[in-house]
Amino acid sequence: WVKNAPLEDSDKIYHFTAMACTLNEPEEGVAPTDARNRPDQRLMENQNYPAANGMKVKLEEAQRARRRARETRIAAEGPSAKYEPKWFVKRECEITGEEIWRFTDEYWQCKQSQSWDRCPVLYLEDEQDEDAT
Repeated sequence: WVKNAPLEDSDKIYHFTAMACTLNEPEEGVAPTDARNRPDQRLMENQNYPAANGMKVKLEEAQRARRRARETRIAAEGPSAKYEPKWFVKRECEITGEEIWRFTDEYWQCKQSQSWDRCPVLYLEDEQDEDAT
Protein backbone atom coordinates (compact mmCIF):
# COMPACT_ATOMS: atom_id res chain seq x y z
CA TRP A 1 0.00 0.00 0.00
CA VAL A 2 1.28 3.45 -0.94
CA LYS A 3 -0.27 6.70 0.18
CA ASN A 4 -1.32 8.92 -2.70
CA ALA A 5 -0.28 12.53 -2.77
CA PRO A 6 -2.91 14.88 -1.34
CA LEU A 7 -5.27 16.61 -3.73
CA GLU A 8 -4.61 20.21 -4.66
CA ASP A 9 -6.26 22.49 -2.09
CA SER A 10 -7.01 19.45 0.09
CA ASP A 11 -7.13 21.74 3.11
CA LYS A 12 -10.36 23.16 1.64
CA ILE A 13 -11.98 19.71 1.43
CA TYR A 14 -11.12 18.43 4.92
CA HIS A 15 -7.97 16.71 3.59
CA PHE A 16 -10.13 14.05 1.92
CA THR A 17 -8.43 11.68 -0.50
CA ALA A 18 -9.59 11.45 -4.11
CA MET A 19 -11.42 8.23 -3.25
CA ALA A 20 -13.15 9.78 -0.22
CA CYS A 21 -14.37 12.63 -2.42
CA THR A 22 -16.13 10.16 -4.73
CA LEU A 23 -18.03 8.29 -2.01
CA ASN A 24 -20.87 10.82 -1.87
CA GLU A 25 -21.18 11.29 -5.64
CA PRO A 26 -24.78 11.05 -6.84
CA GLU A 27 -25.75 7.81 -8.56
CA GLU A 28 -28.78 7.28 -10.76
CA GLY A 29 -31.33 4.68 -9.73
CA VAL A 30 -30.46 4.28 -6.05
CA ALA A 31 -33.12 4.02 -3.35
CA PRO A 32 -34.75 7.34 -2.50
CA THR A 33 -33.54 6.78 1.06
CA ASP A 34 -29.88 6.62 -0.02
CA ALA A 35 -27.85 9.14 1.97
CA ARG A 36 -26.41 10.51 -1.27
CA ASN A 37 -29.88 11.97 -1.90
CA ARG A 38 -29.80 14.09 1.27
CA PRO A 39 -30.57 17.66 0.24
CA ASP A 40 -28.55 19.08 3.14
CA GLN A 41 -25.45 17.25 1.90
CA ARG A 42 -25.81 18.69 -1.59
CA LEU A 43 -26.26 22.20 -0.18
CA MET A 44 -23.14 21.79 1.96
CA GLU A 45 -21.13 20.49 -0.99
CA ASN A 46 -22.21 23.61 -2.87
CA GLN A 47 -20.94 25.68 0.07
CA ASN A 48 -24.43 26.95 0.89
CA TYR A 49 -23.87 26.42 4.61
CA PRO A 50 -26.81 28.43 6.01
CA ALA A 51 -29.28 26.59 3.76
CA ALA A 52 -27.58 23.25 4.51
CA ASN A 53 -27.91 23.83 8.23
CA GLY A 54 -31.58 24.82 7.88
CA MET A 55 -32.27 21.74 5.77
CA LYS A 56 -30.46 19.50 8.27
CA VAL A 57 -32.70 20.83 11.05
CA LYS A 58 -35.82 20.12 8.92
CA LEU A 59 -34.66 16.58 8.18
CA GLU A 60 -33.88 15.90 11.84
CA GLU A 61 -37.27 17.25 12.95
CA ALA A 62 -39.00 15.03 10.38
CA GLN A 63 -36.98 12.03 11.60
CA ARG A 64 -38.00 12.72 15.21
CA ALA A 65 -41.66 13.03 14.14
CA ARG A 66 -41.49 9.66 12.34
CA ARG A 67 -39.94 8.07 15.43
CA ARG A 68 -42.65 9.52 17.71
CA ALA A 69 -45.37 8.27 15.34
CA ARG A 70 -43.77 4.81 15.27
CA GLU A 71 -43.56 4.75 19.09
CA THR A 72 -47.23 5.79 19.34
CA ARG A 73 -48.22 3.07 16.85
CA ILE A 74 -46.24 0.44 18.84
CA ALA A 75 -47.89 1.58 22.07
CA ALA A 76 -51.34 1.30 20.48
CA GLU A 77 -50.88 -1.84 18.36
CA GLY A 78 -48.23 -3.69 20.32
CA PRO A 79 -44.93 -5.24 19.18
CA SER A 80 -46.35 -6.26 15.80
CA ALA A 81 -46.10 -2.57 14.78
CA LYS A 82 -42.36 -2.57 15.49
CA TYR A 83 -40.06 -1.23 12.76
CA GLU A 84 -38.61 -3.86 10.45
CA PRO A 85 -35.51 -3.13 8.34
CA LYS A 86 -36.15 -3.15 4.60
CA TRP A 87 -33.03 -4.95 3.37
CA PHE A 88 -31.90 -7.05 6.35
CA VAL A 89 -33.28 -9.95 8.40
CA LYS A 90 -32.24 -11.11 11.85
CA ARG A 91 -30.69 -14.58 11.75
CA GLU A 92 -28.47 -16.80 13.79
CA CYS A 93 -24.85 -16.95 12.63
CA GLU A 94 -24.06 -20.49 11.45
CA ILE A 95 -20.56 -20.28 12.92
CA THR A 96 -20.94 -18.47 16.25
CA GLY A 97 -24.63 -18.95 17.01
CA GLU A 98 -24.91 -15.22 17.67
CA GLU A 99 -27.79 -13.12 16.42
CA ILE A 100 -26.78 -11.17 13.31
CA TRP A 101 -28.38 -9.04 10.59
CA ARG A 102 -28.09 -10.62 7.15
CA PHE A 103 -28.51 -8.68 3.89
CA THR A 104 -31.41 -10.10 1.85
CA ASP A 105 -30.23 -8.99 -1.63
CA GLU A 106 -33.75 -7.62 -2.21
CA TYR A 107 -32.25 -4.15 -2.59
CA TRP A 108 -30.62 -5.19 -5.86
CA GLN A 109 -33.92 -6.55 -7.20
CA CYS A 110 -35.67 -3.28 -6.31
CA LYS A 111 -32.86 -1.28 -7.90
CA GLN A 112 -33.06 -3.36 -11.07
CA SER A 113 -36.82 -2.82 -11.36
CA GLN A 114 -36.75 0.71 -9.88
CA SER A 115 -39.48 -0.38 -7.47
CA TRP A 116 -38.98 1.71 -4.33
CA ASP A 117 -42.53 1.61 -2.90
CA ARG A 118 -41.24 -0.09 0.27
CA CYS A 119 -39.03 2.90 1.09
CA PRO A 120 -40.28 5.63 3.42
CA VAL A 121 -40.20 9.22 2.22
CA LEU A 122 -37.20 10.86 3.85
CA TYR A 123 -36.26 13.67 1.48
CA LEU A 124 -39.02 15.58 -0.23
CA GLU A 125 -38.41 16.83 -3.77
CA ASP A 126 -39.51 20.37 -2.92
CA GLU A 127 -37.02 20.40 -0.04
CA GLN A 128 -34.18 19.57 -2.40
CA ASP A 129 -34.97 22.51 -4.67
CA GLU A 130 -36.12 24.94 -1.99
CA ASP A 131 -32.71 26.20 -0.89
CA ALA A 132 -30.55 25.05 -3.79
CA THR A 133 -29.36 28.52 -4.75
